[in-house]
Amino acid sequence: MSAGARPTGAATLLVIAKEPLPGRVKTRLTPPFSPVEAARLAEASLADTLETVLTLPARRRAVVLAGAPGPWLPAGVEVIPQCGGGLDERLAGAFGACTGPTVLIGMDTPQIDAAALAPALHDAAWDDCDAWFGPAEDGGFWALGLAAPDPGLLRGVPMSAPDTGAVQRARLIAAGLRVRDLVRLRDVDTAADAVDVAAAAPHGRFAAALGRLTGPGAR
Repeated sequence: MSAGARPTGAATLLVIAKEPLPGRVKTRLTPPFSPVEAARLAEASLADTLETVLTLPARRRAVVLAGAPGPWLPAGVEVIPQCGGGLDERLAGAFGACTGPTVLIGMDTPQIDAAALAPALHDAAWDDCDAWFGPAEDGGFWALGLAAPDPGLLRGVPMSAPDTGAVQRARLIAAGLRVRDLVRLRDVDTAADAVDVAAAAPHGRFAAALGRLTGPGAR
């Protein structure tokens, strides 16, 4: 798809990600996978996610990256350097780099498709709505959209906890925002997650990478 043919929309679409380096990404996949194998799965997940992002309507598409871009970065996606600090600070920094409606997703849900994000990206997505929230099955969240990005809505939210999503959504409500929910998705943290997510998107790079690592003769 050429740059001119990419669909336009009202929102900025961000993907927060780490450079897929062994020992730095998907560490909860080790074991059963080695750090190198976990990094391959992370790269495939990120590539699938960015490929989907290119098909979605947006006025700006960017990866908020810790590390350096690699061959997995497609044309049409800009790079915003990730700030330091805990995950709450890094998410806050990502929103702080934007103006206007902004939707942020992670690199751990390679099964996302247009339908999952469509409610937050169509022309009327922000009518009578201030925030979109995508809950994750592990208690976190896989997507967050804000009509008016405010880093303070994320700072101090405890991350990687069973109640992360509940606390974040409550923070939005307490700020007086009108919140709408996206579908609940499973993100990839463990080997069991990887199997289920690959089954949900069997034709993607992530499923292919997992198949190469777990198929007959792989080990």
